[in-house]
Amino acid sequence: MTLTVSHLTFAYPKAPPVLEDVSFTVPAGDFLSVLGANGAGKSTLFRCLLGGLEGYTGAISLDGRDVRTFSRRELAARIAYIPQIHRPTFGYSALDTALMGLTRHLSPFQSPSKALEQQALTALEQLGVAHLAQRNFAALSGGEQQLVLIARALCQQSELLIMDEPTAVLTPQESEHLMQFIKDFTAKGSSVVFITHKMKEVMEVADRIVVMRNGVVVDEVRRADTDEQQLARLMIGQEIVPPARDQKDCTGDPVLTLRDVSLQEKHAAPLLSGISFTIRQ
Repeated sequence: MTLTVSHLTFAYPKAPPVLEDVSFTVPAGDFLSVLGANGAGKSTLFRCLLGGLEGYTGAISLDGRDVRTFSRRELAARIAYIPQIHRPTFGYSALDTALMGLTRHLSPFQSPSKALEQQALTALEQLGVAHLAQRNFAALSGGEQQLVLIARALCQQSELLIMDEPTAVLTPQESEHLMQFIKDFTAKGSSVVFITHKMKEVMEVADRIVVMRNGVVVDEVRRADTDEQQLARLMIGQEIVPPARDQKDCTGDPVLTLRDVSLQEKHAAPLLSGISFTIRQ
């Protein structure tokens, strides 16, 4: 499946455009990262892609069909979305939350079958959080919640995964696990659109990078043809010169010392491993 965005322009009433003439294509098996600073228009772009904003000009299509002609159920079969923040209203378990990705297979009052429950458990296992299945979703850490939401999206079995700053609350180990999952996901022919401001992640896994600034696509580059310095210059619009740092005497009395600090929760990847440093006066 191919996602095509053509000359997309959007403005709120009586306001200048938030997006202006945005165009790009995401073919099957592609990992496209949309990179930009806060206020670049990334979130508005994704709201348009997901049907949350309809008053735009230009076109968004899946395999040549305008997304505005799809029903919600049809769109859910093709696009899965992982939000940056999710605030649950009810006390659902992690398993119940993952099962929500399978609701398009159910009638309004139908309960999930054992087969669907097993499918949700399998998705939780793939993200390394199956041991949290019966825990209250709201009681989980931010990183654990995010991994459960990714499992929910995985349950949708959609061909396109849209991710909004998915690593914002993840530990480095969880982020590494997620990046490997994305590599495996695209290797099977599915596509990912990944919104972020973290260049390091982009340079690790993206195939192509769309850089936005002030609602406009300023460039589209292949990861192999760019570096972090160029991406930063495109994001900001000018060369970034690191400030000079004064060399200060670091021989004052220590006020905080950590030596070989490690932390690992039961059945989980290490959160900290061998952390050591000293803060001096």
